[in-house]
Amino acid sequence: MRRRTAWLIFIVAVIATTVLVYPYLGLDIDDSRLDVRDSLHYYVLVGHIGTAAVALVLGSLQFMPSVRARRRVHRALGRVYLLAGVLPSAVATIPVALWSGRLMTQIGLTTAAVLWLISGGLAYRAARRRDFDSHRNWMMRNYALTFLAVTARVIVPLLLLVQIPFRGADPGSMGELATSMIPIGQTLGWVVNLVVVETIIRRRQRLPEARRMELLS
Repeated sequence: MRRRTAWLIFIVAVIATTVLVYPYLGLDIDDSRLDVRDSLHYYVLVGHIGTAAVALVLGSLQFMPSVRARRRVHRALGRVYLLAGVLPSAVATIPVALWSGRLMTQIGLTTAAVLWLISGGLAYRAARRRDFDSHRNWMMRNYALTFLAVTARVIVPLLLLVQIPFRGADPGSMGELATSMIPIGQTLGWVVNLVVVETIIRRRQRLPEARRMELLS
C-alpha cells in the first residue's frame, strides 16, 4: 500500500475514533448516542466502542510501510490489535446487536462480528505458519470489517441524500428515516468494505511479483 494511502487511512481512523468515543468519555448513560435499555447495555456498548477504537487506530498503523519494516513493532501492534481490539469488541458486538431490537441490525452486526473473529483467527494462524501473503490478505479483510465503523457513517447520510427528492427535507421525517437507515448502513458498510478489499487482493495476486512488492513498499 502506498504511503499516502496509509496516512489517509490513519487520519480518517483517528478522526472517526475521536467522534465515536467522545460522547462516552464521561460514562454518562444520558449522553449515549444509541438507545440503551439499562446500565448493563450501556457499559457493554462502551466496552464495544472503546475496544473498537483501539482496533481502528492500531489497525491503520499496520498499513504504514515504516511500521511493517520494524518487525517487532509490527508483531506487537498486531497482537494488541487482535487481543485488545478485535476480540473484545467483536464479542461485545453480539449482545449489543441482539439488544437493538432491529432484525437487520441483529443479523448484520452479528454476522460481521463472527467474520471479524474468524478473519482475525485465520490471520494469526497464517502468521504463525509464516505464510505472510495469506496473513496480509486476512488482515486486510479483518480491517475491512473494523473499518465498518467509518463506512457505515458515510453510507447512512448518502442513503438519506438519495431519498430527499422523493420525501422532502422535513427535519422530523428525516430524523425517523435516518434511524431506519442505520441498520442498512451498518450492513452495507462491511459488505462494501469486503468487496473492495477482495477486489484489491485479487488484483494484486494477478500482478507480477516485482510489481506486487513495489505496491507493498
